[in-house]
Amino acid sequence: MLPLLTRGAAAPGGTFGFLCVVLLAVLACLSSTASAGGHTNNWAVLVGTSRFWFNYRHLANVLSMYRTVKRLGIPDSQIIMMLSDDVACNPRNAFPGTVYNNADRALDLYGDNIEVDYRGYEVTVENFIRLLTDRVAPDTPRSKRLLTDDRSNIFIYMTGHGGNEFLKFQDAEEISAFDLADAFEQMWEKKRYHEMLFMIDTCQANTMYSKFYSPNIIATGSSEINQSSYSVCSRHLRLG
Repeated sequence: MLPLLTRGAAAPGGTFGFLCVVLLAVLACLSSTASAGGHTNNWAVLVGTSRFWFNYRHLANVLSMYRTVKRLGIPDSQIIMMLSDDVACNPRNAFPGTVYNNADRALDLYGDNIEVDYRGYEVTVENFIRLLTDRVAPDTPRSKRLLTDDRSNIFIYMTGHGGNEFLKFQDAEEISAFDLADAFEQMWEKKRYHEMLFMIDTCQANTMYSKFYSPNIIATGSSEINQSSYSVCSRHLRLG
């Protein structure tokens, strides 16, 4: 198994920046060794597991990662995004139709070229696991399938509210560290990846990969056990 990267509690505003740096470094490394390492294609699965206006930051996190992986060369056809998508047009948004991750509003993350594959109540634990393991209905459209093989490198990013060895999905259900580990093992047995980068941004994030037992996985998170993962909160600034 590739090494597990760990991350302790960060000062507010530092966690997401750290994760972006790790992502850029690892993907650059993997891309530079494509021919030598035996992989031929890159995929990304980006999951925001929360909904409602007060979780604006989680949607912004996913869209930031979406922009990053596209900039690194992964096309929309190889990006699966699961998102509540209920913020840009929320009546409380002071800037309708937009989503930002910074107070200066330098970049509209929502923009004109966003492809959300699983939206709203489609973002469930069952759909996520079926996506990873390719246990989907025969008539499932290509845009909702992870069409990978044993030469695929996959980046999986998850963000939302969680705790010790669990991550909430829309405050209705949870995925456990055991569920995730078993899904990844099924992927390995079915030859659905060559190497995987798993990144999670939530409270007690590192506990979500504590049960991994499959090979060729690099994992990192925003917080250790009993640590919270914070976001910037400046009440005098209007982001949305």
